[in-house]
Amino acid sequence: MKMKDLAGKMGITTGTLTVAIDNLEKIDLVKRIPNPEDRRSIVIVLTENGQGHYQKHSQHHRDLTAEGVADLATEDIEKFYDLLRSITNKM
Repeated sequence: MKMKDLAGKMGITTGTLTVAIDNLEKIDLVKRIPNPEDRRSIVIVLTENGQGHYQKHSQHHRDLTAEGVADLATEDIEKFYDLLRSITNKM
């Protein structure tokens, strides 16, 4: 994803994002690569280390969600997941 697009999606300035990316790059979670489609822009990608952290974080959220719906009826769980999908699709 281009820096400009990511900043827009996050609702922050590109300057704020630059500082955040600098810090993430220092701890080997992301790296900047030239955009193969537009050499004037940079694409941010997760490093192998960053992908590992992302997977752990994602699993944590899956576990929390599973715990949260454990006592719900199947129909209610399906409604809940549909609602979450609807919300995340609008982000």
